[in-house]
Amino acid sequence: MHDIRLIRENPEAFDAGLARRGLEPLAAQLIALDEQRRAATTAVQVAQSRRNEASKLIGAAMAKGDREGAETIKAEVAALKEQMPALEAEAETLAAKLKAMLEVIPNLPGADVPDGAGEEENVEVSRWGTPRAFDFTPREHADIAPALGMDFETGARLSGARFTFLRGGMARLHRALGQFMLDVQTGEHGYAECNPPVLVNDAAMRGTDKLPKFAEDSFFAADMSTRTKLFWNAMPSDFEAQMASTEEGQFKPAVQGMLDTADTAEQFWLIPTSEVSLTASVMGELLDEAALPMRLTALTLCFRSEAGAAGRDTRGFIRQHQFEKCELVSIVRPEDSEDEHQRMVRAAETILERLALPYRKLLLCTGDMGFGARKTYDLEVWLPGQGAFREISSCSNTGDFQARRMNTRYRVAGEKKTEFVHTLNGSGLAVGRTLVAVIENYQNKDGSVTVPEALRPYMGGLEVIQPQ
Repeated sequence: MHDIRLIRENPEAFDAGLARRGLEPLAAQLIALDEQRRAATTAVQVAQSRRNEASKLIGAAMAKGDREGAETIKAEVAALKEQMPALEAEAETLAAKLKAMLEVIPNLPGADVPDGAGEEENVEVSRWGTPRAFDFTPREHADIAPALGMDFETGARLSGARFTFLRGGMARLHRALGQFMLDVQTGEHGYAECNPPVLVNDAAMRGTDKLPKFAEDSFFAADMSTRTKLFWNAMPSDFEAQMASTEEGQFKPAVQGMLDTADTAEQFWLIPTSEVSLTASVMGELLDEAALPMRLTALTLCFRSEAGAAGRDTRGFIRQHQFEKCELVSIVRPEDSEDEHQRMVRAAETILERLALPYRKLLLCTGDMGFGARKTYDLEVWLPGQGAFREISSCSNTGDFQARRMNTRYRVAGEKKTEFVHTLNGSGLAVGRTLVAVIENYQNKDGSVTVPEALRPYMGGLEVIQPQ
């Protein structure tokens, strides 16, 4: 989230940053709203101060025997007391309105981010590896994998579109990839392994810039008492009377007991990525400088409704509602964030190189960056079945954008001052998409898939997955 003080100090720079994102100027509107908020806050403070001062004067007047003066002051205190709720409500309303506006404004791009309207204007930085020369026409994973245990039909029958049931060799290869990624990131790149919750509250989602902007792309969950309340409210008006007339008369008290706690029930979001859990683990913290950098990783289930990607990649295993990802999160000092960004990208690249999967690295332009990013590198892996590079990792430096939302600071060693940390996140890698890349790059003419050498220790020495 943006600091309104910085916007006041340099509105031209703020609007220039928005313009690079393709947005209209907002500084003047924000500053005007902030002035109203500050004026309302001042009015509350002045009224409070006068009320406190007048309350003391009542006693002084009474001590002097000035009853008439005391009554006049009492009337003033009463009037102030009556005005205070309206003044406080106005200040709170204006503060909430300003916060709501700031929360939906994206991060400003870094100076070295190329300008552009969309993905066509991303800049290719480098390539690694040579695509394999096949002596047959390579097929897409969606055509190869069903015979190997990637069961799209059962997944759809159980849960709907974009859910997949993995069996046998596919399930084992998927697990091997995740374990391999964790081992490399923890053993070689110094990330501390975590096992965070996959259900988080509003504060965690809001602090990591997923709310309110991306609510429709996320899955929301409520506990059973809340769901029971919704069920109860949907019942016909005479349903309660029908239950009361039953011989046992036990169903109603049981349901009512759950309803009594529904109003205070916890409500959760299923994480779109463990970036949310890992980054929010320091929400509201004042960290010691000696604790930085913090590097965290987790292999978790992730959930996305993909409302904003309707019609894209509906075939196959690339864009699923439920998937696994090895997430990388770094929490660092501001002066270290650029170097940390390069380090994180390199950690993700290592996985692709160990698996001998050709890829390219892109620096995203202003029009293709995510909401919270100030700079992003994407890694795209070569998929011979599609004859194209496809995204497999995105590593972003958010600067202090998330830290301001979470109010996460660190104390500079030997000084009293505190500063906001910088946060970074990336995929090291997306497991499902890596499975797709392995299937397509290591496919054989007979429909089998060769297991990459790096994964064979995780597969019990298995070298080839055969069609069943």
